[in-house]
Amino acid sequence: MTLFTTRRTFLGGAVAGVALGAAPAAQAAYYNTYSDIASTPTAYECTGAQAFAAGSTYLYSVKNRTTDDGRAIIYRVNRTTGAKEIMTNTAGTDSKYISGLGHANDMSIVDINAVHHFFVVTMSTTGAQLVKLRYSGSTYYQVGSYSVHLGGVAKAVSGISRMSISSSAITFFFKSGATVYKGSLPLTANSGTINITKAFDLKTSGALVNGVATDFTGFAHQGFYYHEAADTVYCPLTKENVSIVLVYRNITSATTGTVTSDPNLSFRITSGVYADKFEIEGVGISGGNLYFNTNRAKTAADAGWDGVHLFKGYTAT
Repeated sequence: MTLFTTRRTFLGGAVAGVALGAAPAAQAAYYNTYSDIASTPTAYECTGAQAFAAGSTYLYSVKNRTTDDGRAIIYRVNRTTGAKEIMTNTAGTDSKYISGLGHANDMSIVDINAVHHFFVVTMSTTGAQLVKLRYSGSTYYQVGSYSVHLGGVAKAVSGISRMSISSSAITFFFKSGATVYKGSLPLTANSGTINITKAFDLKTSGALVNGVATDFTGFAHQGFYYHEAADTVYCPLTKENVSIVLVYRNITSATTGTVTSDPNLSFRITSGVYADKFEIEGVGISGGNLYFNTNRAKTAADAGWDGVHLFKGYTAT
């Protein structure tokens, strides 16, 4: 695969479900162009892009071995220069990959007493549902793992995002499909059970994309991101070569019921270049920009064009 040395911009296609003669709402803010920051090619048999997180300087993208979820690597990408490297697992027998993250579908960055950590969801009902990694610079190692239970039963959550942190506890939003849960753990605990409770549901049916009600039949939920500073959830959904990000406002620890996406803000990429697959796996905000990672394939036989990217023109508020 050719590595990206410059950023390239692509234009998304037409909105699904647009009826003949229908006009977008005049106030709708709609973003359908993006720039490549860096490619994240297959390495150490890890072919599938999964979890994503955005730090202040670096973007982090996990790829796993999709045949058995038996190992994963973590790319660290400078969000300004695009320089990238595979992080080193200082506790691993092979220092460039880690076992035990399962599907590694989503992750969240949490600084605990000024030390950086990734919290990664495994999407497994056996073993740990959540794994804690400590990282510094380009190195990391596992320091903890947890069970996640709903009603006393292990729950294979597919999304995680930090909701809040205090001097004694970390509280997360977790997601499974369109349902969001919440749960907490002691600030410095490296093991234990997180008992989650339902918080709210994300309404997707008929959500407005560029001002037009959209049919989300067949779309898959991916990771998600809670922007604490703005009480806002960003939720990517994907189907074949189409990825849409819906935005939900005024989300707090007290939110319940079913929440509706912002009718005046949406993101969509319909890729002609990656016609077989353009999947946004996770999103995150840094410096006001909305970044994301992808699984991309031009054809079924020409896959592995995964990368880390930026929505052009958008500043988070």
